[in-house]
Amino acid sequence: MSKLCWIDVRGLAGIRAAVVEEAIHQRVDAVVADSVADLAELPPTIRKVLVPAGELPSDLTGVDVVIVDPQVHGHPAELAGRHPDVEFGRYVEIVDAPTLDLACAAARTDRWCLLHFKDPTKIPLEIVIAASAGANGSMITTVADIEEAEIVFGVLEHGSDGVLLAPTEVGQTTALARAATDQVQHLDLVELEVVRTAHVGMGERACVDTCTYFGKDEGILVGSHSKGMVLCVSETHPLPYMPTRPFRVNAGAIHSYTLSVGGRTNYLSELMAGSKVLAVDVKGRARAVTVGRVKIESRPLISVDAVAADGTEVNLILQDDWHVRVLGPGGAVLNSTELRPGDRLLGYLPVADRHVGHPISEFCLEK
Repeated sequence: MSKLCWIDVRGLAGIRAAVVEEAIHQRVDAVVADSVADLAELPPTIRKVLVPAGELPSDLTGVDVVIVDPQVHGHPAELAGRHPDVEFGRYVEIVDAPTLDLACAAARTDRWCLLHFKDPTKIPLEIVIAASAGANGSMITTVADIEEAEIVFGVLEHGSDGVLLAPTEVGQTTALARAATDQVQHLDLVELEVVRTAHVGMGERACVDTCTYFGKDEGILVGSHSKGMVLCVSETHPLPYMPTRPFRVNAGAIHSYTLSVGGRTNYLSELMAGSKVLAVDVKGRARAVTVGRVKIESRPLISVDAVAADGTEVNLILQDDWHVRVLGPGGAVLNSTELRPGDRLLGYLPVADRHVGHPISEFCLEK
């Protein structure tokens, strides 16, 4: 489930019309304005959110949600009784301990709460998220830019339910929608049947060290071709001669593709500290993780050829060593040097070819 994206058009001058058009195109969850008139032309596919600049208008026709300041407009529950067709929430600016308590109360009880944190630390947001665990309402946090939105989405591994961004240029709404969707993904993994393996000599392979712990049934997708990848397991499983490194995937030769955020691919050779890749488990659940380091070293290599049920051919070139492993159905951990024809692997078949990492529909023959 992706996070909620609210776009703030209050105070926008020359780019307002373009931002609204972009918001409609990206199907963001809501547009926020300070007058009913500014919401009137929006299609029904977008939630219309009013944050009154002054007194609450008597006519709220066409408005879906109103965010109020209880000290100015009254309590949300009382207002909802007078306007049964409108949902109400409250705005809280968190500047100290008392306002933090108000934010916690709002997040626990209100259908909507819009929170603005004065200070850059995310500790107060963590406290609100923890205090409102299990609540039925939705918490929206104001953010200054896309980078802050990505952080807010991930605080305490749960994040705020959504964010409110006031774009400063066209394109930021698209970037926000992508960041919200990238938080949670699902990939349709397939079974692949090994048809041959071959020792192919020396070459450079990449170990991808991330800034997170992988699960035992989790790794990254790697393949020689853009249309077929194998799920390479992380080093979470014990080995007889070395400690586990649950942040690492011994991923494959440097020419290989791996899947990153936004449906893009990257060569293993171009990953670096700060890059994003997808960690994927055996059920296809994917999450973006940050690369901390890539170790490229010369090692003997083994080539694994496999085929999917639809005939798609998949190749993966790995370090030729027993301790380098891939995942099979049910989370089976398979040593690369022991793979034999007929063995089953888990993989992924992207539907598009690639140009500089982006999916594109064109003729492309990979061998």
